[in-house]
Amino acid sequence: MTSTTARRRPYGVKGAPYAFLIPAIALFLLFFALPIGYAVYLSFRKVEVSGLGLGAGAREEVWAGLQNYTDALTDSELLDGALRVLGYGCVVVPVMLGLALLFALMLDSEKVRFTPVTRLAIFLPYAIPGVVAALLWGFLYLPDVSPFYFVLDRLGLPQPDLLDGGPLYLALANIAVWGGTGFNMIVIYTSLRAIPAEVYEAAKLDGASPLQIALRIKIPMVAPSLVLTFFFSIIATLQVFNEPTTLKPLTNSVSTTWSPLMKVYQDAFGKGDIHAAAAQAAIIALVTLVLSFGFLRAANRRNKQEAAR
Repeated sequence: MTSTTARRRPYGVKGAPYAFLIPAIALFLLFFALPIGYAVYLSFRKVEVSGLGLGAGAREEVWAGLQNYTDALTDSELLDGALRVLGYGCVVVPVMLGLALLFALMLDSEKVRFTPVTRLAIFLPYAIPGVVAALLWGFLYLPDVSPFYFVLDRLGLPQPDLLDGGPLYLALANIAVWGGTGFNMIVIYTSLRAIPAEVYEAAKLDGASPLQIALRIKIPMVAPSLVLTFFFSIIATLQVFNEPTTLKPLTNSVSTTWSPLMKVYQDAFGKGDIHAAAAQAAIIALVTLVLSFGFLRAANRRNKQEAAR
């Protein structure tokens, strides 16, 4: 009996890690893989209406093939929304990552005092929910209630309308930059703190200035963190939804289809065409996957080339 138990014990030990993975796998399949699969299934279907669409059997779900995808790729509203998000991303991503890198380098400097308090102050906006942040900034953009417009009026300065035309992109980008800079700063700052102190000491002995250390040592060594934050920022930009949706009641410049995800929401819950919305969501997910995979592959290729040198 003892020998049998001893023989069986290794198999139980080997299977223990898989048993711990079962809850995570079940949650992944239930709340992630299954909804995605169902959305892809709906994207190949459509509702066919016969007659006036009244009575039993008047509305039937049938196979649509690639029709929903063809309609989505030729939809001017979806394409216009993609262009708007592209312009929005050209403002958000470089500004947010530039500020995150600048703040991380400043906090890593030996001359900066009260680093924990400063780090918390920069990170704190990230802890505020996106909807709350958009509402806060939205009311600050309104001329009737904003204290900024009151000060500008008292000083006799021009009062630009940030919720109309071109400034709208800056207004939306400001919300994203304000909320996301702290998270990216923490990622980069953590990488900076992991650099051995001996590297800095050797550079100082060679006569390198703090600026040269930052440009030639710190930034190259945190390049993987910059790639990671850029990757996250691209995904967040492609999925922008909260900011324009929250500001929409405050201005007529934000339409119900301002961004691709807003177009998906409008088609699914506004028009009730969930099949077209599923196809659009699948296209957005595919574009996000292709861009992310392409960027990561290019970054890995560059790292291999630098390592080979």
